[in-house]
Amino acid sequence: MTTGTPSPQDQEALWKGPAGHAWVDTREVLEQLFKPFEALFIEAVRAAGAHRVLDVGCGTGSTTLAVARHLGSTGQCVGLDVSTPMLAVAREQAEAQHVAARFIDANAETHAFEPASFDLVMSRFGVMFFDDPVRAFSNLRRAATGDARLCCIAWRSPEENPFMTTAEKAAAPYLTNIPPRIPDAPGQFAFADPNRVQRILEQSGWMDITLRAIDVPCTMPARSLAQYVTRLGPVGRVIQELDEQARAKLVDTLLAAFSPFVHGDEVRLTAACWRIEARAPSVAT
Repeated sequence: MTTGTPSPQDQEALWKGPAGHAWVDTREVLEQLFKPFEALFIEAVRAAGAHRVLDVGCGTGSTTLAVARHLGSTGQCVGLDVSTPMLAVAREQAEAQHVAARFIDANAETHAFEPASFDLVMSRFGVMFFDDPVRAFSNLRRAATGDARLCCIAWRSPEENPFMTTAEKAAAPYLTNIPPRIPDAPGQFAFADPNRVQRILEQSGWMDITLRAIDVPCTMPARSLAQYVTRLGPVGRVIQELDEQARAKLVDTLLAAFSPFVHGDEVRLTAACWRIEARAPSVAT
């Protein structure tokens, strides 16, 4: 997800409000951009022999639906998110595609899951926004069966993901109110430090923790770039406050800054991520 760093208490309001609506408006672009990750989660389901899967921070549901389609009648995938507008789209897509997925509008930190109800907990860019990550992962561990697997994808550092910070760097001379990115605070790069992630999972009771760096090629149509940079992330949230002339000038500046990523009619980037895996204790605690 392309987001800055709002204060923790604003996270849920952000995703129920402007960030959630922006994601809905750009859903098709984002789902194409991050589609390569769907195969990774299906691989994780196969490797774990999982039949009851929880997708944390499922957003508009593309990963939930991909796994649910793979499981078919042999299992179930449940998506969880705090973003009401995004979940509304996820439910619409499940119905339209005739996929038997279920969605929960709730916070993973506090939701009263049925104990030991999932044999795989997964997330694509959904676990970096917790106010209290130890509390959240402890709650998810209690929702997991004994020996259940955890498989999450999170961004590595901003320096390793230049595409994700190009807009705010290019806009900085023109906008003074771009929300700063605060290391370790809830936000896109909150899990950049692998040692911090290791500590969070250990304190949450997970075992056999591994973090593996992966670099995933992602693409989107070049015609969608303007929509992407003006609707998403910290710049997308403040650019709407400009008058039409100033906004048009800034958009030209932003698109020029992204030119190294544009190849013909396609935008290409590498998503530098952590593949985070762990196992719940054999006996749920």
